Amino acid sequence: MLDTAVLVGAVPERFGWKGGPVDAATYFKMARGEPEAGCDCGQAPAVALEMTKWFDTNYHYLVPELHTGTVFRLASNKPFEEFAEAKALGFVTKPVLIGPVTFLLLSKSHEPGGFDPLSLLDSLVELYLEVLLRLAREGAEWVQIDEPILATDLTFGQRAALAGAYERLAATVPQLKLMVATYFGELRDNLATFADLPVAGLHVDAVRGAAELDRLLATFPTNKALSLAVVDGRNVWRNDFAASRKQIRHALERVGAQRLIVAPSCSLLHVPATLEHETKLDAELKSWLAFADEKLVEIAQLARLDESEFEAANARAQASRRGSARIHDAAVRRRLAAIVPSDHERVTAFPDRKKKKQARLNLPLLPTTTIGSFPQTNEVRVARARFRKGEIDVAAYEAFLESEIRKCVEFQERAGLDMLVHGEFERTDMVEYFGEQLAGFAFTENGWVQSYGSRCVKPPIIYGDVWPPAPMTVRWSSYARSLTTRPMKAMLTGPITILQWSFVRDDQPRSLTARQIALALRDEVLDLEAAGLGAIQIDEPALREGLPLRRSDWREYLEWAVNAFRLCAAGVREDTQIHTHMCYCEFNDIIDSVAALDADVISIEASRSQMELLDAFVHFRYPADIGPGVWDIHSPRVPSAEEMETLLRKALTVLLADQVWVNPDCGLKTRGWTEVAPALENLVTATRRVRATLKAQPLMPA
Repeated sequence: MLDTAVLVGAVPERFGWKGGPVDAATYFKMARGEPEAGCDCGQAPAVALEMTKWFDTNYHYLVPELHTGTVFRLASNKPFEEFAEAKALGFVTKPVLIGPVTFLLLSKSHEPGGFDPLSLLDSLVELYLEVLLRLAREGAEWVQIDEPILATDLTFGQRAALAGAYERLAATVPQLKLMVATYFGELRDNLATFADLPVAGLHVDAVRGAAELDRLLATFPTNKALSLAVVDGRNVWRNDFAASRKQIRHALERVGAQRLIVAPSCSLLHVPATLEHETKLDAELKSWLAFADEKLVEIAQLARLDESEFEAANARAQASRRGSARIHDAAVRRRLAAIVPSDHERVTAFPDRKKKKQARLNLPLLPTTTIGSFPQTNEVRVARARFRKGEIDVAAYEAFLESEIRKCVEFQERAGLDMLVHGEFERTDMVEYFGEQLAGFAFTENGWVQSYGSRCVKPPIIYGDVWPPAPMTVRWSSYARSLTTRPMKAMLTGPITILQWSFVRDDQPRSLTARQIALALRDEVLDLEAAGLGAIQIDEPALREGLPLRRSDWREYLEWAVNAFRLCAAGVREDTQIHTHMCYCEFNDIIDSVAALDADVISIEASRSQMELLDAFVHFRYPADIGPGVWDIHSPRVPSAEEMETLLRKALTVLLADQVWVNPDCGLKTRGWTEVAPALENLVTATRRVRATLKAQPLMPA
């Protein structure tokens, strides 16, 4: 999306772009913001574009900003340069572009009074025509245009606009074959529009949209190629050749071999690159998996009309997985069956709980805290690597971690934060760390996938029933608590986030796996409480990400997702404070479900949007406390105390002072201490300034 915004010249004025090709400096400012020095355009330092999740994946995109007067103009040569580079190496590739309708509908505007992004469609199509004509001149034969927006709810007008755009594109560039691709879900009421597009080929997700393949094939045009996605591009399980062969044979009857293309469901950036270098996975488990390289082999094998010895190996792997004793655990199943409704309920309502927590924690008005992690410095990473290589023993490594925790606690006390955290120096990743300590999880050595920019994650693989062999975090949270008299907050990753940010088993409903994770976390929550921790944060940044693309499917998902959170949190005493955290997602339309989590405090991303996410609270009286982030930690900028004070005061126009916490947008592990120290000091300064201007208020205003 950033590449597309740059390609079409959709560069907001604050980045100081003067026209012509967008240079690398402007590109990076759009992605990351810029330092306090600001641009050379006489304006304040430019805040980066907002960042949010790409549909229901853990991949982030930067949100383009548009307005009524946006003028599109070609401002990047990237797609042409990449095509030419491949061609010089002997490969005529298929360039892939984000579709104009998806681009516009996923953009945003700060224009008051509302703005229809499709009002810009005609001018954007003009620019796309320029791009396509140039690709045709340079020798492209096919161009794929991705319109995953077709897997979402569209209005009649939006469908009509999409159809009109492709009529124009196809008619103007007849020498180029256009492939329109949709993925991530079923087409449903968009199917007819999709099938009727006047293009040379259509790509359909037959993994997530398998149930509607018959309906598509029944009316599929005889003059189009069909790219049939039978290999899952979003999960790591080996393809079931028997099932995929049935789909392919069915499509062959309608389309014919000359017009049928076998494909993955979506881009393979959502899975690791290769299994080749995974030396520590046992042979049985490894035989169940396929990463990107292996999926390409599967596609090539499935595209062969004659079955080969590959089929037999695939059948053996499928049988091995279905019959493996390592997948199911009877004790876990018995515990799940014993869950009763009261296991999801806190004993008392929030107002009564808040009084008891305040008596225990003694926090000031506008309490300050962080989201959990502190900088993972090179020293931390080196010590972890030495421990894993056996160069230092457990005692030496734990002594190092205690030293880092001690320094972190001392810094927080000096900075004046009100609720402290231990810093999470023992953790590599907020999901991997927990998965490593839970039964039913497996881990790769090199299974990295891109999350955003240069940031990658290494998702665990959930292959079997989940349960906790031992406490996971009590050791470090208890140690940190012993170092201070201030409240110490323990940190956990929530069940939905662990689910969403893992490669999840596909042999049972995701809701069942979520409940298993929730039960494991419930044990950890109670262990932390027993160890004396008065505040426990259960992060759920992926709750909104897991929302189905179709609104009609939301209720079912939200019911089991909210219940999973409540199952892991509801067993605590009334004076134990439960926090949760969500970042980089638009959750205004599910605010009632967020409230239904029944957490005592929720911290949210709000600074990049200049507190725009708080619009939901204008009409919805949120029943608990809220920490709207006042510092965008995904940018290298150190915001001033004045900037944070402005954001905090803006939040107080929507929220009651008694319910507001002050915190960064997210964890601090990716930032350095040279940024973290002054930024947190500025955060405390800003908070104290605002506190000083507020009159004393009752604990819960009427």
